[in-house]
Amino acid sequence: MAVARTPRGKWIEQGLRALADGGPEAVRVEALAQALGVTKGGFYWYFGDRDTLLREMLDTWEKEVTAEVIERVESGGGDARTRLLRLSDVVPGLTTDIHTDLAIRDWARRDEAVAQRLRRVDTRRMDYLRALFSEFCPDEEEAEARSMIAFSVWIGGHLIAAEHPDRDRGEVERLVWDRLRA
Repeated sequence: MAVARTPRGKWIEQGLRALADGGPEAVRVEALAQALGVTKGGFYWYFGDRDTLLREMLDTWEKEVTAEVIERVESGGGDARTRLLRLSDVVPGLTTDIHTDLAIRDWARRDEAVAQRLRRVDTRRMDYLRALFSEFCPDEEEAEARSMIAFSVWIGGHLIAAEHPDRDRGEVERLVWDRLRA
């Protein structure tokens, strides 16, 4: 009888959860195996070593937050304003959430290879925002400013603990996106 292996993707998902919860130091083979309820043997079958897992985790994160987001937004069609609205709906539903993004940003402060990867990802995200805003903002500076504001709100909005009188956070975020799409 064949032994069922924990799928490779499950190791990567669990690794990304551990990264989000505790940084790269929390991505330990034994802890991942325990969280998955399996032995470490399956890990070594797929990855060979922890560094390989870390690279594949970054590959998965990069693909999800760039190519897959863009594909999901573009597949619905519509003008740039419609796609921006869809983007604001797609991003919060990612498997790798803002906590993963923030953990990678922190990791990038200590690891130049991760910093290079983060620059590539952020540049791709900004390029996409620029392309969308440029479709209805003929002023290049206006498109650049709106792109930076949109990206900053997505990343930085999670770090702000302020209350919003008579509104919840979602309403305020929608106001921001409505203004940016105007």
